[in-house]
Amino acid sequence: MWPQDPSQKEVLRFAVSCRILTLMLQALFNAIIPDHHAEAFSPPRLAPSGFVDQLVDGLLGGLSRWDAEHFLFIAEHGYLYEHNFAFFPGFPLALMVGTELLRPLRGLLSLRSCLLISVASLNFLFFILAAVALHDLGCLVLHCPRQAFYAALLFCLSPANVFLAAGYSEALFALLTFSAMGQLERGRVWTSGLLFAIATGVRSNGLVSVGFLMHSQCQGFFSSLTMLNPLRQLFKLMASLFLSVFTLGLPFALFQYYAYTQFCLPGSARPIPEPLVQLAVDKGYRIAEGNEPPWCFWDVPLIYSYIQDVYWNVGFLKYYELRQVPNFLLAAPVAILVVWATWTYVTTHPWLCLTLGLQRSKNNKTLENPDLGFLSPQVFVYLVHAAVLLLFGGLCMHVQVLTRFLGSSTPIVYWFPAHLLQDQEPLLRSLKTVPWKPLAEDSPPGQKVPRNPIMGLLYRWKTCSPVTRCILGYFLTYWLLGLLLHCNFLPWT
Repeated sequence: MWPQDPSQKEVLRFAVSCRILTLMLQALFNAIIPDHHAEAFSPPRLAPSGFVDQLVDGLLGGLSRWDAEHFLFIAEHGYLYEHNFAFFPGFPLALMVGTELLRPLRGLLSLRSCLLISVASLNFLFFILAAVALHDLGCLVLHCPRQAFYAALLFCLSPANVFLAAGYSEALFALLTFSAMGQLERGRVWTSGLLFAIATGVRSNGLVSVGFLMHSQCQGFFSSLTMLNPLRQLFKLMASLFLSVFTLGLPFALFQYYAYTQFCLPGSARPIPEPLVQLAVDKGYRIAEGNEPPWCFWDVPLIYSYIQDVYWNVGFLKYYELRQVPNFLLAAPVAILVVWATWTYVTTHPWLCLTLGLQRSKNNKTLENPDLGFLSPQVFVYLVHAAVLLLFGGLCMHVQVLTRFLGSSTPIVYWFPAHLLQDQEPLLRSLKTVPWKPLAEDSPPGQKVPRNPIMGLLYRWKTCSPVTRCILGYFLTYWLLGLLLHCNFLPWT
């Protein structure tokens, strides 16, 4: 259904424009800049490619760099190598569905080309829907349509832009996560839990989202204590918490069990084409045929933790080396943003934070007139979620992925900059940038006030406040640099 809200229409229009520009620029950069010879996963092509395949690769090949190659390989061949299990099956399954829709073109295109078209078209769709879902979520949580509008427009210029367009799972995960959050805000717990569970099948950090369900259930429990039987409500709470953990943990558990059947149970190995077997021999990749890997003999045989440790050297403080300083610098802006947001919120609502968001304030005036926008009491659980992701990512992951890790998982990365723009940018207050009013009554003769306030700030860059320049400069620099570097196998976050 076409959105009726004028601001939502503008978000949709801007998202489509940004996505088209992204695809055009990645094709341009991929054509004019030679690829860097990186030590990245690069399996051989098993099918011959024709002229149309070469054309598709020239236009969309920039979307298949780095980890995107793993997702494309899994969608084409399945989980053949042990390290493939670092990538969850949700996005490859979506690519397989997209490829099936292109089956009539298989006489003209190879499977690889169909997968590239699926990547471009599906992530185009996922990104646009995620922007609309974020706008809807912002309206529900912030109770400030203007900030929700700004945040959704900033998402369209996300620093994680290239990963929301390329063959990565970030766009799908953002759509599912923001939609699940919105359903929970509407009180649709079962729908929210289902969407969160599907998101867990797309990315492992979806497991952290169980905190939203648990916090919502705890709020319901404490609000009903004075009216209903406490013991009965406690049993109901415990059952709800167990069901939430079970629902979100089930996709992860099933995926680990599937890996166990492939590598630890005899007779379950699938046939592998000879070129891919040779690649495993040359690169040292482990396949199902052969000796059982050590994780098969663990008390809890989790392939995911083993792969992260052995193949990617992921672990507590393992990335804290002098040579990784450039990567820490790349991750610094988004880390500073979340830390700044946390400090602002905690210093504004100390009592709310001390009571874990379950008791809003001891001040009756605050209860009667709660803050709106980013400082709304409803934002608390989202801020905790963002802080937990930042803490885990900063201590236990490759820190350069924090930009896309947070940019596809938490709305705080967009809500807080929107709050700063509204609070500290005089132009937004003076220009009355209302999206459904193309002309403001107090604007100079012949000068249109932009329907898109973010674009309006870019047009008036020289007169913007320093905070606005920093925010938009960061978003646009990472938006463009990501496209420039990533599509040519150059290192990026």
